Formats: sequence, C-alpha cells, structure tokens
Amino acid sequence: MREDYQAIANPERTRAILKKYGFRFKKSLGQNFLTNEKVLQKIVSAADVTDQDDIIEVGPGIGSLTEQLAIHAHQVLAFEVDERLEPVLDETLAPYENTAVIFEDILKADLETLVSKYFDGKHTLKIVANLPYYITTPIMMQLLKTKLPIERMVLMMQKEVAERLAAHPGTKAYGTLSIGVQMRAEVEIAEIVSHTAFVPAPNVDSAVVVLKMRSEPAVKIPDQKSFDRLIKGSFAHRRKSLWNNLISLYGKDPQTKAKLTAALAQAQIDPGTRAEQLSLQQFANLDAAILQAD
Repeated sequence: MREDYQAIANPERTRAILKKYGFRFKKSLGQNFLTNEKVLQKIVSAADVTDQDDIIEVGPGIGSLTEQLAIHAHQVLAFEVDERLEPVLDETLAPYENTAVIFEDILKADLETLVSKYFDGKHTLKIVANLPYYITTPIMMQLLKTKLPIERMVLMMQKEVAERLAAHPGTKAYGTLSIGVQMRAEVEIAEIVSHTAFVPAPNVDSAVVVLKMRSEPAVKIPDQKSFDRLIKGSFAHRRKSLWNNLISLYGKDPQTKAKLTAALAQAQIDPGTRAEQLSLQQFANLDAAILQAD
C-alpha cells in the first residue's frame, strides 16, 4: 500500500471525487455512499472475505466498498444501474485489476451466465452490498432464490428491515419476510450503523446483516407454492386470528371450515392464535395437514 494511500471512503477523498465529477445524488436511486472506513472493514470482516472468495457487489457507488473487497478477495463483480458513475469507477478502481463493473440492473441480469463468465468456479461465491433502501427486499429475495452456489450474503440495509429478517415468533417484527428469509438462510445482525456514516445521511440508521445460506430449507415442506400461499394469507391481517385469516384465504363454506378445523387439530395449533406466534415448523406442519385434508 502506498504511503499516500487514502481510501475512497475517506470523507475528504469522497468529497474530492464528487466535486471532480460534479456528481449529484439521485433520490430515485436511493444513493447513500459510505464514508466510514471502520464500517467498511466490519462489513468485509462479517463476510470473512479472503483471496479464496469471488464477490458479487450490488450498487458500488464510487467504489468505497468495492475497493475494500478488491483488497481482500480473489475477484469482485459489481452491478451498478447509474451509468453516470462509469467514469468515476474507471478512475477509483483503476488500481484493482481484480474488479469488474457491469452497468446493469441486477434484477434483470442473467446472473448465472455472468458468474460463469467472470468467475472461474474454483472460489467461494459471496454477495456483499450496501443496498438501496427502496429495493432491498426484491434484490435480496431474488438472490436467495437463485441457483448460484452462494455461501453467504452480507448486506447493509435499513435497520427496521434487518430487525424483521432476524425476528423471532411472538414479536411484532416477525412476519412473511422473516419466514421467507429464515427458510433459506441463518440470519445475524452483525452491526448497527449510524446514519452519519453515509453521504448524504439518510433519515434512519442501518444494519449489517449476515445471511449464511442453508444447504436445505430450515424445515421440510411438501409444496413451496402452497407454503408461500399459507404464509402470505396467515399474515394478511395481523390483528385477526389465524382462523379468520385462514377462512378468508381458503373459503368460508362448511366443508372448507371442517377441513381447516381438522388440519389445525392435526397440527396442534389453536385457531384463536395469531400468525406471528407460529414457528417455521408449525407453519410447515399446518401446510402439510391442509394439503392432506384436501
């Protein structure tokens, strides 16, 4: 490392880069750039990045996190939607030959083809990103459902969303997002990050979340579509009982009510409870019982 090295995330260097290129933030893209080197180091540490890892990054901005990943990883592939940042990243990432930036929406990209093109398949695949608040969930869920052999994801997101991911049954934060993510990954909040770590500073604090991918779903389910439908319907009206949500979902006719009553009894679940009280295993048991009752 050069003696005059100054990280991209250094506030002074960040301001200089933004000024040089006359860059203006777009609220529509949720652009908030990290200017805290310690936070970046904690992200890299939480991802346990080594030269045995290939990294996909989403939203590199001016390259603050990309740089730290490049220093430690084998290869970094970043996706950026704002083409105004191309000349900026060409300059800031010039010292790092192990980086590539694709100016494309990751939600529309053919990830499997791009991964096979840029990575050799001999290194562990990880996702590390400071995600825009407005599109955190769609990106995260698409990556969770991909067939790529992702070992873990380390994502910066709004603190409130992070708390929902990690929520346990019986809490207000627990819901469809908690279940959707926890079925596919072990969730840990590694760090709470003040809004002052960003420029421009958002109105709320953020959190670094570690998602360690499961080789198998957390619980066995007979049918994914049926399970997803049950989860969504059960939380449709959080203040209503599970029973009221279920009859709204499946039907209120006598025959359907009889099937639901039998299914709840088989799963040993009180119809008067609320969805937020049920564990993943209880939902899986209920789904199986409902399918058997049909």
